[in-house]
Amino acid sequence: MELLVKNKEGRLWDISGMVSDLAWKTSRSGKPATLELTLVDSGIYQHPKFDISNGDIVQFSKDGLDVFYGFVFSMDTGSDQLIKLTAYDQIRYLLGNGSYVLQDVTAQEVIRKIAKDYGLKTGVLEETLYHIPSLIEDDKKLLDIIMGALGSELQYKGQLMAFYDDFGKLTLRKPASMLLNLVLGAGHSLYDYSLKKSIDQDTYNTIFLYQDNEQTGKREFYPVSDKGNVERWGLLHLYQKADDKANAAQIQEQAGQLLRLHNREKLSLSVQAIGDLRVRAGNFIYVLLDEFQTQLFLVDTCSHKINGGEHTMSLDIKVV
Repeated sequence: MELLVKNKEGRLWDISGMVSDLAWKTSRSGKPATLELTLVDSGIYQHPKFDISNGDIVQFSKDGLDVFYGFVFSMDTGSDQLIKLTAYDQIRYLLGNGSYVLQDVTAQEVIRKIAKDYGLKTGVLEETLYHIPSLIEDDKKLLDIIMGALGSELQYKGQLMAFYDDFGKLTLRKPASMLLNLVLGAGHSLYDYSLKKSIDQDTYNTIFLYQDNEQTGKREFYPVSDKGNVERWGLLHLYQKADDKANAAQIQEQAGQLLRLHNREKLSLSVQAIGDLRVRAGNFIYVLLDEFQTQLFLVDTCSHKINGGEHTMSLDIKVV
């Protein structure tokens, strides 16, 4: 394990021997990745001039894998001679607000534009297909603007993109790029889990899309429904405005796509497993349990903990 700190004076410190425990946390949307470290102050590895300040760069690598590149945002010290650091990756700088008026842009282009405007580094930004006719956002969190654009990609093209910071570079990946060759299950690194099946959130068996016809002055509806699931669960409907520039066939296609996406029981798992640093929020992994056949799950949140020689991870995962 390698943990390096680079301060504003250009000094590079190897703090690997000072860290007593470490936690790396990622979330699929709405949050930067977090690295939490506990350091033994005045330890045998400490140089007399060693110092850490807010804004310093922290790098974490292990077994040849570059895991985290971020910046110190808080430090806690006390009489116990321990220093507790919290660092965030580059996405932390997207939590400020901004205003944008853009025409005919893709989510990929929105990310590139915001990153350029705010001096953030980008890496691989895989192609998104949906062109947003008009994006108007006023005094809104930059990350929310990006996630909204990615939501349009999912809604109109059915493509669930992963947006994250990959060791200091904003990255956008398609689902196929996020698939890990990893199986969790009894005898496969998993040692505890809880399973939930629900129709209480984001499940719809009927879709109502509408579009206002400026020529007739009437609102036109495009409904699609699964009568079998309406009988099973009752009417769970999504009422949503369609793209103003879409024609009737395109709106009907979108309604069908939304029904395929939402017309099902949601299956989610909370998993405790042996740690594997390849796993982060946004990845797809395989899970094998007695309750169902091997299924592909999306990692919604992921928390790695390393304490001494023990490495565990806690995952919230779901079928999409």
